[in-house]
Amino acid sequence: MKTLLLIRHAKSSWNDPNTDDFDRPLNKRGKDNAPEMAQRLLDKGVVPELIIASPAKRTRTTAKLMADVWHYPKQAILLEDELYLCYASTFLKVITKIDDDFNTIAIFAHNPGITDFANYLTEEIRIDNVPTAGVFAIQANTDSWQEFDRAKKSFLFFDYPRKD
Repeated sequence: MKTLLLIRHAKSSWNDPNTDDFDRPLNKRGKDNAPEMAQRLLDKGVVPELIIASPAKRTRTTAKLMADVWHYPKQAILLEDELYLCYASTFLKVITKIDDDFNTIAIFAHNPGITDFANYLTEEIRIDNVPTAGVFAIQANTDSWQEFDRAKKSFLFFDYPRKD
């Protein structure tokens, strides 16, 4: 079994309109929400063995803040250029390159691609939006990430900071 955590970056700052999108930092709420969501995953017993993130500043920072909670070494976070503002299909390209020794992975990325990909993965659940710091988790009945797309998948959970 393979478990995939799709995690949208936490809330970013729009304080400086001159900041390039790629370089936007997290705002205070984002800096608070990221560790909160990591702790929720830890409480569920779901901790990634591999973290892959878009190289955008807000995404890297979210991954690092969550990695701290999981005691995951920040230098081991893989930055994948293709994940920056990517389409849903790009996630599959990234996933099929993952070593099968990893059973639980987290991919940190952006909307709209992350929401589109979450909806692609299952017919059970349809979501309008993965909010900032939101986590969509799915399990695939396979031992190989190369077979992930064709494997039977089960929805695990969808969680986000302001969920009731």
